[in-house]
Amino acid sequence: MDFLKKFTNKITVPEATVQLKLSTYSVSLGENLQGTLSVASEKTLTQQKYDAKLYEQAKVLKNVYDSALKTSIPKMIDETAILFNIKPLLSGPTHFANGENRDFPININIPAGSTPTSQNIDRRVTWTMKGVLAVDGRPDRTSQTSEIQVIAPTMQPTIQREVIRTVVMIPCKYCQGLMDQTLTVCPNCGAKRTI
Repeated sequence: MDFLKKFTNKITVPEATVQLKLSTYSVSLGENLQGTLSVASEKTLTQQKYDAKLYEQAKVLKNVYDSALKTSIPKMIDETAILFNIKPLLSGPTHFANGENRDFPININIPAGSTPTSQNIDRRVTWTMKGVLAVDGRPDRTSQTSEIQVIAPTMQPTIQREVIRTVVMIPCKYCQGLMDQTLTVCPNCGAKRTI
């Protein structure tokens, strides 16, 4: 009987609900993506790790062998890369009682040098995230996958202001040399100007 229970556990996911709740679904490069991973246990279990994985998906042109044509042909393929796997930041092994609910905070910095979300003719970059509850010896329980818009930071335009000043020149009362009307002493003869 114990053998049957162990075998059943290896093929069934833990009886729990995992939800990924983000504070925003749009973030700029260099900013933090924040939210919570909510876990509601339906039975008593001991969880081993939590993951909040962030993926980047891009369509790339690759040569793929076509057995009918017996040659390689160019084909658009989705490639996915795990950009972040933040399991160390959420929690270590945790025991859940029957019906217990817990929230684990998520705070991920999106590196400023990453690729923002984009869709071109030949390339599509999509950022998605999902929460994972892993129990040793059992398949993972995952949340729904959420798509995140990662945008390039907006640069504040630099406005250069040029001050143009009109200089009005007037003749000195004593030496008749021209001087700026804002001066009180003539630069030519040194006489004080009377206003």
